[in-house]
Amino acid sequence: MLKTNTIISLLLVFVPISIAGHFLGWGSTTIFITSALAIIPLAAWMGTATEEIAVVLGPNLGGLMNATFGNATELIIGLVALNAGLVDVVKASITGSIISNLLLVMGFAMFLGGIRYKEQNFTSVVARLNASAMNLAVIAILVPTAVDVTSDGIAEETMQTLSGAVSIVLIVVYLLTLLFSMKTHSYLYDVGLAENEEEGEEETHEQPNITLWSLVLLAATLVVAVESELLVASLEEATSYLGLTALFTGVILVPIIGNAAEHATAVTVAMKNKMELSVSVAMGSSLQIALFVAPVLVLAGVFFHQPMDLDFNPFELVAVVVAVLLANSVSSDGRSDWLEGSLLLATYVVLGLAFFFHPAIEGLG
Repeated sequence: MLKTNTIISLLLVFVPISIAGHFLGWGSTTIFITSALAIIPLAAWMGTATEEIAVVLGPNLGGLMNATFGNATELIIGLVALNAGLVDVVKASITGSIISNLLLVMGFAMFLGGIRYKEQNFTSVVARLNASAMNLAVIAILVPTAVDVTSDGIAEETMQTLSGAVSIVLIVVYLLTLLFSMKTHSYLYDVGLAENEEEGEEETHEQPNITLWSLVLLAATLVVAVESELLVASLEEATSYLGLTALFTGVILVPIIGNAAEHATAVTVAMKNKMELSVSVAMGSSLQIALFVAPVLVLAGVFFHQPMDLDFNPFELVAVVVAVLLANSVSSDGRSDWLEGSLLLATYVVLGLAFFFHPAIEGLG
């Protein structure tokens, strides 16, 4: 992972470039691209810092910290966009993150890992548990939209109240999944942990400096917030210039920007024949988006006075259902190969093309 982070860290040069571009009045498209590239290495360092601090805190507190900060970049971008009133983009980024993790990340991991190794195995029990939780999340996200579609029309305040109540249920379920995985049934996850420990023994590094890594985490988080402001401020004009809709931007571009470092990690460990960890990263990230990030953004909408709810574009939900069903089908047997990876990637490409040509949302916000 350190080698991957070293390569990704070269993109840190875009941090001063994007900030300079903002003050020098460069075009929105340039600022959008440079700030997007700057967020990628910052997200990687946030992930690395979180993992190093987790080592010191121990398995329980460390696991909780990893679970909490696992998608911090997406949450920060979502909060900044929500505060700017880009509700459609925020909603699209939620569904897009789920789709990209299940299809793009897991697809690349299985495809590249399958080319190097004829067949790779992982714990099917954990995959099925994640699948069950993901099914619940999809149902919960579907319900508010179904209420709106099957009625003569529901008041905005009523929809926000319903979405807020559903969000609280999802957060409770998320906390229950943490209790299950870290406490009551932690033995189910011991296989993956054992693999990581063996790899760690080979590398034999010193105990992390918690003060240093805490400062790294704080600094990276603050700079991500700044870059997110630049990204969101230039997003509307830049995507309009590039001929992209809010739907495509939110579903495809924003998740790739926020998840790039995580994507690299999942693919790297898969190519080291550690598919257990790779599948855990992909499915775990999707679960966190659905059960934690989405509900938090809905509740944040109340404080920002923005009409954020769980009433999604129906086509987004169709895409999420397709992604979840296919990912669950592929992972249920506890084995993977390059063909299964190519099927996931092909599905992502098809959905990406559909979102690119989908005319549902012409403008932003």
